[in-house]
Amino acid sequence: MAELHILQEPGRATPDAIPGRPLWRLGFRPFFLFGAGFGLLGVGLWIAVYAGWLSPAPEREPLGGWLGWHRHEMPFGFASAIVAGFLLTAIQNWTSRPSLHGRPLLGLFALWLAARLCWLLGVPWQWTLVPELAFFLLLAFAAGRLLWKVRQSHNYLIPITLVAMGLADAETLAGIATGNDAWQYNGALAVVWLIVALMTMIGGRVIPFFTQRGLGRPQPGTGPLWLDVVLMTAALAAAVFAASGLDVAPHGPFAVFFAALAVGHAFRLGCWYDRGIWNVALLWPLHVACLWLVVAFAGLVLYHAGTLPSASFALHALTVGAMGGLILAMIARVSLGHTGRPLQASQGITWAFVLLNLGALARVFLASWFLLPGLILSTVCWVVAFGLFVAIYTPVLCRARADGKPG
Repeated sequence: MAELHILQEPGRATPDAIPGRPLWRLGFRPFFLFGAGFGLLGVGLWIAVYAGWLSPAPEREPLGGWLGWHRHEMPFGFASAIVAGFLLTAIQNWTSRPSLHGRPLLGLFALWLAARLCWLLGVPWQWTLVPELAFFLLLAFAAGRLLWKVRQSHNYLIPITLVAMGLADAETLAGIATGNDAWQYNGALAVVWLIVALMTMIGGRVIPFFTQRGLGRPQPGTGPLWLDVVLMTAALAAAVFAASGLDVAPHGPFAVFFAALAVGHAFRLGCWYDRGIWNVALLWPLHVACLWLVVAFAGLVLYHAGTLPSASFALHALTVGAMGGLILAMIARVSLGHTGRPLQASQGITWAFVLLNLGALARVFLASWFLLPGLILSTVCWVVAFGLFVAIYTPVLCRARADGKPG
């Protein structure tokens, strides 16, 4: 079966990429590879310090301290790299206009890497601010420029969301500059919800079509379009609530809000479901990641209703299970499709999917009763899962397309 360019809107042809070093031909290549590598570092290093296996000197602490570093870098460093790689590739296909490649792509990646080094090495916030915000603003400009050229108004919310991610980052840095821990936390939580908004939009577009093509069905099982709009709008509203600190403490009305989100995502997932997904290794992880969204929202309902003492476990269902699971599933499939390789998961990457979800179970449920063992097991599963991706996909992402086409 021919590969469907699921990132491409009907009737548009993918432009040829400029030849050059394969790693810098399209945005998904460097950002998927180094983003995944940074993702395993961000979790592994944090747990090593938390468990006392590493005891760096106080003067060698990262910006914001170790907890602040982990809380910031997983969404702003790890997840944002994957977002950049995906959007730079997808928008090229949507618009039939060449996206960043070659030196401009290398420059954007250098900003992302410089920001990661600034945070880890504890560079003063004034200097860290420059590459950190420049990355989001230039990414938004690169995306918005292509969308504006072809007047794709239905996608304008993408660059707006990227700018909002930069504003959330600015709130975190403002918290560090003023010693306001609440601002640091609120900014990191806000960007999580902004990423959830993008996940909601992109997932609604591609998961039904992945499922259709992967199973050879004549029509994709899609939910109503208005539901996608409502769910994305709700995630953006949650980002505003988080940035303002409104949803940090339990509030009854938020229980109703998150209950509606849980029902909406569960209904949409039911519309996409086909029992055949369990036989296709590149399909079931996408659906399970969306199921983790429902679990996370249900946990937030319990928290705001006063049943759970902390929102931590619900938020880790969101970040580890839903976000981490969807990221791993998407980068595994997109990397194969956009390098001209068969859409078949290797045994190693299949185990990576299993391990990531086991890690999410350990972080959300086991750690509720046995904190440190749950954290350690979750970390091992996460690090091995993304380590498998890096090991298996480094040759895929660093070499030319298998079918000889540019890109």
